[in-house]
This record gives sequence, structure tokens and C-alpha cells, in this order.
Amino acid sequence: MTLTPPRTGDTTIPPARTSADQPDTDGGKPASQRFLARAAFVTVALSLAGALLGLGRDQALAHLFGAGSDTDAFLVAWTVPEFAATLLIEDGLAFALVPAFSAAVARRAQGGTGDPVHALVRSTLPRLSMAFVAVSALLVCGAPYLVEVLAPGLPDPRFAVDCTRLTGTCVLTFGLAGYCSAALRAHRRFVAPAAIYVAYNTAIITAMFVLGGRWGVRAAATGVAVGGVLMIVTQLPALLRQLHRRKKPDAPDPADAADTTMSGTATLADMAANRHVMNLALILAVLLFALCRQSQVLIERFLASTLPSGSISHLNYAQKVAQMPMVLALMLCTVTFPVVAQALAEGDTERARDRVERDLRAVSCVVLLGTAAVVACAPQLVHLLFQRGAFTAEDTAATAAVMRVYALGLLGQALVGALVRSYFSAGRPTWYPVTAMAAGIVVTAWLGAATVGSWGVLGIAAANAIGITVTALVLLYGMGARSVPIRTRQVLAEMSKPLRAAVVACGVGGFLASRVDSPALGLAAGGTAVTAVFLLLAWLLGVQGFAPALRTVTRRRPHARIR
Repeated sequence: MTLTPPRTGDTTIPPARTSADQPDTDGGKPASQRFLARAAFVTVALSLAGALLGLGRDQALAHLFGAGSDTDAFLVAWTVPEFAATLLIEDGLAFALVPAFSAAVARRAQGGTGDPVHALVRSTLPRLSMAFVAVSALLVCGAPYLVEVLAPGLPDPRFAVDCTRLTGTCVLTFGLAGYCSAALRAHRRFVAPAAIYVAYNTAIITAMFVLGGRWGVRAAATGVAVGGVLMIVTQLPALLRQLHRRKKPDAPDPADAADTTMSGTATLADMAANRHVMNLALILAVLLFALCRQSQVLIERFLASTLPSGSISHLNYAQKVAQMPMVLALMLCTVTFPVVAQALAEGDTERARDRVERDLRAVSCVVLLGTAAVVACAPQLVHLLFQRGAFTAEDTAATAAVMRVYALGLLGQALVGALVRSYFSAGRPTWYPVTAMAAGIVVTAWLGAATVGSWGVLGIAAANAIGITVTALVLLYGMGARSVPIRTRQVLAEMSKPLRAAVVACGVGGFLASRVDSPALGLAAGGTAVTAVFLLLAWLLGVQGFAPALRTVTRRRPHARIR
């Protein structure tokens, strides 16, 4: 048996075990399934809380600073924490550290002299900290040049430079926060890592209201710097408790015990080290995919910087609201991802295919319902969320128009997030997702440059929607030989059912919402109509996906412990 490191998108939940690995204690269902369900529940709940606070952060930004040149300057500086979060907390660093900490925790459970967890911390933390400090210092010192590259069309880059110098510190704080998260997740501690964005967004919101009158939009950037520190503080007590333990807090994994009895020449540490080296290509592939996907933001802000003041802000607000259905849909895949990984590890391709196909059906249902609601009620949503203070009615109209165009790519965004997990679930390096994402980026850049002059910010949003849809189609095309061999034609045929339901529901909901003068009542009428029509048509068309998805998320397992 070989050690298998956590897969992409699964840094918060350990791989599920079979019923042979753990005793059956809950009506014939393995204990690991209970643990998985509870871990997913805690992670989803805290992630949703962080996402809602992120929405509140954007509302506060709109209320205090509107959608003008100052907000554009902050959003250019916001590029740094966006990239840092993806590379240091969510994907890249986790793929390097979680396997290493998992092996160290397993060796600690075997006893012996010394503590392998402490040894790993001593050998990695100082070097990584020096690298984080160096990159942060480079960003702080080189802020003027970075702003010139990211947004050369800004009329007055001084605010953007000041904000970038503040947000540049997040490379250090996010790096250390990601290190803490990886160590805690390897110890099967999920509450503190899942709560970091709650602390982060709370700091930004507080800084804007307390310091905004004196420092302007720089207060938001100050909140980013303080929030990064709070990410570390949130996890540090739990991490210190684990580092001071001499025994593994949970029962040893029988799979780890099997590793120690294999051969006297292959120790657990050697196997973990060899596996880690073999997966350097996998880590690089995941890192490049994340960088390539994040480059969409760079393209949008680069093109929007040449447009009138407020264009970057309109794009930002529209995306943050429109992406909520996609975020919810992909949480379903996070819950079921370990099932796919385990099935592939056991050679059960049929079970993996069935799980992936059901996930894709569930994702398409959730995201298409959300897309229909966003498109139908965009003006009402933006008005209620943002139109107050410095955010004017003209900003509402512009943001709503962008949101409707951007929402056309939500299905593609969700499919890319779901499909890329399948490509990396086998733990083997593959460059196909990077190629697919690069193709979408080329389309986005070319169409955006071609349409920004005539269509303005709407052209940028349309280019984004088309580019990510191209990536999704390329990923679907390659699923057969390069990933889980799903039945692509059947999956697409099933997706067409909620798509038809969403189109009709959007038309009915948009008509009703536009007939009501009150934004709140219009949103209620339009949203209710969209939901009712979509569900009715989904039932008539025989759409599958909702019930299994809901059961996956809401299933309660009362005996598992999550800390």
C-alpha cells in the first residue's frame, strides 16, 4: 500500500475509508463516512459565513467609496491577495505541505525517539518564512511598477500604489496562514482553518468603517494587512496544541499500520518522501492551472483600466454577486470529491464515473437555477445590496448590465471547477487542464481586446463568459482518456433539461420583477417566480440532481467528532 496525498480541492477533508478499515457503528455505515459528513458540514458552514462576510465587505466598499477611481485603485491592489489566497492557502502550498505533515503525524503515532512533526516544522518553516518575507518586501518596494503592469490606464496610480504596498504584506501572512492550515488539516482539525476567512473579512469591514473617513480607500487595504495577521492568530492556538502532543490524538489508521508491516526496507518516511517527489509534477500542474485561471482577473482589470472610472468596480461587484450560485454548487463537489478519489485508488472506475456524473448533474441544476435568478433580478439585487451612500443609481444600472452578461458564463465556471477535480483525483500529473485553461484565456484576451473599444465593460464580461465556457467544453471533451471516463453525451443531454427550465424561468421571473416598482418586492416576486417555474419544469422534464445533492450536504452523522 502506498501513501496517497490529498487531492486538488480536498485539503480540508481526509480521504474516506472503506467499511473494512473502520468498525461499523451506525447502522451499517462506516465511521469514516460519518466523519466525512461532519467535516464537510463544518467546512461548508464556516465557508458560507466567510462568503457572506465577503459580500458584506463589498457592500461596505460600495457604500463608503462607491464605484469611482478610488475603488478602482483598491481593486487593482486587491489582485495581490486574490492570487496569494489561491496559491498559498487554497491550492499550491497545501499540496506540498499536507502530505508531508500527514506522513509526520503517522510516524509520530509509531513512537520512537524525537518528534517527526517538530522536525518537519524546524526544517520547513524557517525557509518558507524567509521566502514569504522576501516576496512581500519585493511587492512593497516594487508596488509602482506592479501597478503600472496591472492597470496602465489608471489616471492617478498613487492610491493604487499605496494600497498595493499594504496588501503586499499578505504574501507573508497568507503564507504562514496556509502553513498552519496544512498542519491542522493533517491532524484532522478543520474548524480553525475553515474560520480564517471569517476573521479576514471581519477585519476588512471593521477597518473600512473605523478608518475610512480618515484614510479613504487605504483603510480597506489596511484591513487586508490586519486580516492576514488574524488568519494566523485564529489557527495558532489549535496548532500549538497539536505540536505539543507526543501521541497522535486520533486512533491510528489501519492503512498506516499496514504500511509499517510491508517490508523492512521500505519505511513509512521513505515511502512518503518518494511519493512526494513523484508528485512534484502534479503540484506544478495544479499551480499552473490556478495561476492560469486567476489570470482572467488580470485580463479584465488590464482592459477595464482604459475605460472610464468605475469600470473595474462595476466588474468586481457584478462578479462577486453572480458567483454565489457557482460557489454553492462547487461545495457539493467538495463534499463528494473523496468518494471519487477513493474509487479511482481502488480501481473502481464505474463507481467513480457514476459519482462524477451525478455531481455534474447536481452542479448544473444548482448553478442554472442561480443563473436564472441573477439574470432575471439583477437590477433589484444590485439596488438592494449596493445602492446607498456613494453608490449611485447609475452605478446600479451599469453593474446590473455587467452582471447579466457575466452570469452567462456561470455554468462554464462551475463545470471547470467540478471537472478539474476529476482530472487530478487519481493523483497523477496531467497537463491537459492547464492546456484547456490556456485555451480559454486566449479566447478571453482576444475577444476582450476586440470588443472593449465598442462594448466597453460589457465586452469584457462577454469575453470572460465565452472564454470559460470554451475551457469547460475542452475539459469535457478530454474526460474519456485523460480522466474519469464519463458518458459525455448522456451528461450533456441531462444538462440540457435544467438549461431549458432556466431559460423559461428567467423570462417569467424577469417579466414579473420588472413590473414591480419596489426593488425588494420585485426581487421577491422575480425570485419566487424563477424558483417555482424552474422546479416545475425540472419535474416535468425529469431533471435529476437536486435530491442526491441535498442529501449529500444535509446528511447528519451524530457520533463523529470534528475539532
